[in-house]
Amino acid sequence: MLLLIDGFKESLVQFLFGTGWLEWCGVFTGILCVWLAAKNNIWNWPIAIVSVLIYIVIFFESKLYADMGLQFYFFAMNIYGWYYWSKQRDNPEKERPIGIITLKEIVLSVIGIIVFTLALGFILHKNTDASFPFIDSFCTACSLIAQIFLARKVLQNWLIWIFVDIIYVSVYFSKELYATGLMYALYVIIATIGYIDWRKIYREQTN
Repeated sequence: MLLLIDGFKESLVQFLFGTGWLEWCGVFTGILCVWLAAKNNIWNWPIAIVSVLIYIVIFFESKLYADMGLQFYFFAMNIYGWYYWSKQRDNPEKERPIGIITLKEIVLSVIGIIVFTLALGFILHKNTDASFPFIDSFCTACSLIAQIFLARKVLQNWLIWIFVDIIYVSVYFSKELYATGLMYALYVIIATIGYIDWRKIYREQTN
């Protein structure tokens, strides 16, 4: 029992004092941008850009190269999402409505995730010292798809985020990125709230 208590204390101290200021900044901006996205607030995009720039550095230092590369993609998609959310094509004064995923998009997404995971995972495994190359690549592939659907205001983007964020929690804890791991645990909760809120808005749109 005492060993468990001592272990918990050691983990808590490492979490509080072993987490650098840069990671804390990434955590704060990351949580804020996801919360704003869940609330259908367009200001999630500029804050997300700041968070992405921070995590490019963090993931490079942690040798999570697929995640680092993903941040460059997020940077471009955040700019696109900011533009796409701002106006409707047929009515520039209104925001874009929320849509739902199509069967074609589901099939293409599954195929894309499988191909991307195998291709990138093999490259990272053979040519780098990447940690968890295939898991990292799979999470990256899912995140690519989820970010597209978020930028396009597709309701089911939140279901993908819930799934992939659960995996990310274990990955980041294993790399001793405790603050980031807790951030992704919180992402699961926020994504769940986002799905519920967006579904309500979508139903109101279609009534």
